[in-house]
Amino acid sequence: MKRTTAFLTATLLATGTVAAPAFAADTNSSSSAAASSATQNPNFSDSQLENFASASKEIAGISQKYTQQLQGADDQDAQQQVRQKANKEMVQAVKDNDLDVKQFNQIGQAVQNDPQLMQKVQSMAKQQ
Repeated sequence: MKRTTAFLTATLLATGTVAAPAFAADTNSSSSAAASSATQNPNFSDSQLENFASASKEIAGISQKYTQQLQGADDQDAQQQVRQKANKEMVQAVKDNDLDVKQFNQIGQAVQNDPQLMQKVQSMAKQQ
């Protein structure tokens, strides 16, 4: 399975939240596909950006919660279980905000590459 490493990076940049390790969600697309797609179509609706901002805030909280659990895990198996739980919750947070993981990652890539878009998303996150 391919992992999208930009999943939380964009989230943390968008919300201005600093968290420890970035967990990645399993998807059917590679991060390069998400990146090229984002640069080809950086025009997202305000609704999509608001959903991204909301999901980003939720994911930042999930990341903090599971980072603490990950640090307390005894072995690699326990760490893997924590990562799987975190990924599941993060994916659900994205879906609960009317996005799929691919859309979330595309917006995240666009946010990383466009400072104005990042400011817009940060502003939306603060207003929520």
